[in-house]
Amino acid sequence: MSQTIGSTTGSTTGSAVRRARPPRRAGDRAGTRPGPYPGWFYLPAAIVYGALFLIPTLLSFYFALTRWTIFDSEFIGLENFAQFFSEPALTRGFVNTFVYAVITSGAKVVLGLGLGLLLTSRILGRGYLRAVIFFPVLVSSVGVGITFQVLMNPTKGAINAALGVLGIDGPGWLVDPALALFSVALVDVWKGVGLATLIYMAGIVSIPKEYHEAARVDGAGSWRLFRDVVFPLSWPATSTVITLSLIGGLRSFDLIWAMTRGGPGFTSDVIASVIYKQYQAGFYGLSTAGNVILFLAVTAIVLPLTRFLARKEVEL
Repeated sequence: MSQTIGSTTGSTTGSAVRRARPPRRAGDRAGTRPGPYPGWFYLPAAIVYGALFLIPTLLSFYFALTRWTIFDSEFIGLENFAQFFSEPALTRGFVNTFVYAVITSGAKVVLGLGLGLLLTSRILGRGYLRAVIFFPVLVSSVGVGITFQVLMNPTKGAINAALGVLGIDGPGWLVDPALALFSVALVDVWKGVGLATLIYMAGIVSIPKEYHEAARVDGAGSWRLFRDVVFPLSWPATSTVITLSLIGGLRSFDLIWAMTRGGPGFTSDVIASVIYKQYQAGFYGLSTAGNVILFLAVTAIVLPLTRFLARKEVEL
């Protein structure tokens, strides 16, 4: 009897669903629904994308193989690339780029996660602290660079003056070849950690409370709760922070140029500042080759990394 009722109900429901479905148009593919707009609505965006990104990118690959000026060009093959990797100053900038990107992205992940945990907990002044942490993100990179260039002055800067009060001799933050790149990276982390914190906060608060309650019922302490629940389930936030920070570090220019202009010497040069210097010197083909190298390096790193991080995500 129950089977008869169930089958009758199921057939009735199925027929009702079929009646509620809109009729399929002749042009619709099986299993898909038409978009809200016709395909030609995307044409203006495609034209803008092609004119401002696709065509210049393809042209840069060609001009990287030439010695060119505004009025003419001479095809020289891979000579620009060979010269780029044969000059120590240019190679140093290439290495510095990866060092800078790894330092800044790693620090933003660690600090962003820690601050995200702190600012989603029940602490006094949580709203004020969130605003303070995020404020540097809103400030211009050039303005931050000029400000910290003054603060890190080895003789008149406020940072070394404060260290002197404590009896510590402050280093030459931006004039010591061994410290210049790391000093700029430190400022970059200070400026960008607010965005990483915001992403982590969004990831942490999106974890269902049932997981926390289940872990506490099992007797999990704070460390185990973080290790087994918070960190795995906030992995999408981690993957976003790693990707954005790494891309930003590989393409960084404005903060480095405002603080050190690649100096002292070439010790804090990155690919972007090397490219800019080559443009200033009139070596347009060489600088274009540097742009192509930077594009290929970012693509070769970010695409596999994004897929690897996506495979590590835990589904809720």
